[in-house]
Amino acid sequence: MACPHLEYRESDGDREFDTARAFCTVAEEFVQPVHADICTERYGLDPETDCEIFREHAGLEWDE
Repeated sequence: MACPHLEYRESDGDREFDTARAFCTVAEEFVQPVHADICTERYGLDPETDCEIFREHAGLEWDE
């Protein structure tokens, strides 16, 4: 399951993109493609264990 905080946006409000870009609604910013891999759980990555933004928002410590 993809991160619930991930959206794909076709614009940043000022300009339109040719391809929708990954946007983190928690950080309120577009994320780099490598980070979007975590958001979409590609390559066995998991937002709950691998994303610092998700963990901080959920109140999770790295030691857990």
